[in-house]
Amino acid sequence: MSVLRMCIFLFCGLVISAQDKNLYQIHTIAFYNAENLFDTLKDSLVFDDAFTPEGSFHWTQERYKKKIENLAKVISGIGERYRMRPPDVIGLCEVENLKVLQDLVAHPVLRNFNYGIIHQDGPDERGIDVAMLFNKRTFLPVAIKQHSLQLLNEQRFREYTRNQLVVYGFLDNEAFYLIVNHWPSRRGGETRSRPHRIAAAELNLSIIDSIEQIAFAPRIIGMGDFNDNPTDYSFIKVLRTKGKSKDLKDQELFNPMEQLFLKGEGSLAYRDRWSLFDQFYVSGNLRNGNAPMQVWKAGIYNPPFLKIQQGPYKGYPLRTYAGGRYTGGYSDHFPVYMYLIKQQSLLGNN
Repeated sequence: MSVLRMCIFLFCGLVISAQDKNLYQIHTIAFYNAENLFDTLKDSLVFDDAFTPEGSFHWTQERYKKKIENLAKVISGIGERYRMRPPDVIGLCEVENLKVLQDLVAHPVLRNFNYGIIHQDGPDERGIDVAMLFNKRTFLPVAIKQHSLQLLNEQRFREYTRNQLVVYGFLDNEAFYLIVNHWPSRRGGETRSRPHRIAAAELNLSIIDSIEQIAFAPRIIGMGDFNDNPTDYSFIKVLRTKGKSKDLKDQELFNPMEQLFLKGEGSLAYRDRWSLFDQFYVSGNLRNGNAPMQVWKAGIYNPPFLKIQQGPYKGYPLRTYAGGRYTGGYSDHFPVYMYLIKQQSLLGNN
């Protein structure tokens, strides 16, 4: 195959397997914690005062525009090694409202990629929501539902947190159920806050059970900032995820991030320790060969421009604020991505 022909295939999001002479269509799924993507306006219904021009972060229109520009740059590069275009689907968290998402997809860096937006305001006290962007050319959403996570604090009052967003749709004519998460934080300590994340995992299980009641062998992708690592209780004991695909059953859950975490890789750092809170899990049929589209590989998108370049925090994510000081960065999390491949024969069915 000529170099020119290979470049054409790669540009179109295709790869060649020399061993079986098959063509594989590649699709990229990504997730990104946008770290406080607020507009500059005060919303009387949520606690967003800090992110106004008069607030503690002095969140001006100039800083907001820079944030949009930064996020657009990041999204445009995720998955580019094989796909050569931004992701087909991007789960997001820590976004304030529909307006910030509209500004994001309208940025010149992303405008021509024709992204649609899925967002509904949730009950989080700070006003930060989960959302999804999708390439209208490759993904067709059919149904959308938000599930509320009911939590009580130590005083037995309700603690309002992010909803779990479920989107049913078609990627390259294949049906998928996508669950976008932003589980409760570790505020107050991991042990003290763990019951809230267990409750979030149990809600995920309930959603999956509901899907399995109406669909035969559904293809499910969970994504999010789970505020837990792949080896934590919520994944291993509640969701019962597996990090290896050997003998994986269709409706067991496979976590393609577990092996990355065990190798010491992470999407955020705190006190010289890396965590991989940003993850995917998928139904087993997306890994064991029993679905037309399969998980090929997963990774963390962390090019040099996303990292602090010097000092004691060298290599950490370059965030928007650090210690209350504006640094003009991107996010305190690296985005994560996953490639799905669908086989297409070069030689027909012979």
